[in-house]
Amino acid sequence: MGTYAGVDLGATNVRAIVGDETGTELGSHKQRTPQGPTGIAVTEGVLETLRLACDDAGVDPTDLRGVGIGSIGPLNLSEGIVENPSNLPDSIDRIPLVGPIRNLAETDNVHLHNDTVAGVIGERFYSERNPTSMIYLTISTGIGAGVCVDGNVLSGWDGNAGEVGHVTLDPDGFMECGCGKPGHWEAYASGQNIPRYARRLYETEDWETELDVLDDDFSAIDVYEHAGEDAFADYVIERVTDWNVQGFSNLIHSYAPLVIYVGGSVALNNEELVLDPIRDRLEDHVFINIPDIKLTNLGDDVVLKGALASGLTQGTGDRSRVPE
Repeated sequence: MGTYAGVDLGATNVRAIVGDETGTELGSHKQRTPQGPTGIAVTEGVLETLRLACDDAGVDPTDLRGVGIGSIGPLNLSEGIVENPSNLPDSIDRIPLVGPIRNLAETDNVHLHNDTVAGVIGERFYSERNPTSMIYLTISTGIGAGVCVDGNVLSGWDGNAGEVGHVTLDPDGFMECGCGKPGHWEAYASGQNIPRYARRLYETEDWETELDVLDDDFSAIDVYEHAGEDAFADYVIERVTDWNVQGFSNLIHSYAPLVIYVGGSVALNNEELVLDPIRDRLEDHVFINIPDIKLTNLGDDVVLKGALASGLTQGTGDRSRVPE
């Protein structure tokens, strides 16, 4: 029986999973992502997590036939590293991943992906439909997408394809994105920026609300929890929906997917308020076939299982490419 592994490197946690040739879990481990002082410390944390997942599965790392990695970015695929990650301390300039994991597992079958690309690989592998053209979209702290067109998972020459949260939806640039550029989708509709957008609307328009908009702890959770009870919360959700419909329409016209699977905490926790309005309005914005809009089948494990599927399928998510 062949064994494979997947690694999910996030800014908060690093997770690893070991599975068999069907993608069934044999063991796993999770721990906090080291916050420095250097990228090598993060690398060591990843290797330790992978070793402990192998221990949990009762295998040696050298038994692994393939490893997939889904990671925060930005990536440098030619060097197999994460380079200057924006959501880790500034002292972490580069995190080597592919080389150290190849050395640990003693295999060249190691594949590095942006986390949302790993997500689309996971959906493609584990979905009963296994569509050849599909998108995995995350609406969480940020917004990003993994795209598969005609069976080809799009990664980009540097591994950074799918940064759709940074497409410009608002030419007036009412909101500035965390990346410093104006008018990006993520600036209006991501979990991190919904409260910032709400504050800006509150400050520039005449609203009365029970929401403590100016409190430092004010969050997207507060907005959605007050839906139907507070007129300002409803207004913010309506405006966010407008931006989401534009974003989804751009994805559909760009890639013609059969299905868009959606994950991330904002969507997973608020399907009726986030996805239902998008489903209702797409017909007014899209002139080609409208895909199914569904929550991810894999929940919070979509990137982790996608990384495992990548190791199994040489980075494609195509089940026909599982080694014998």
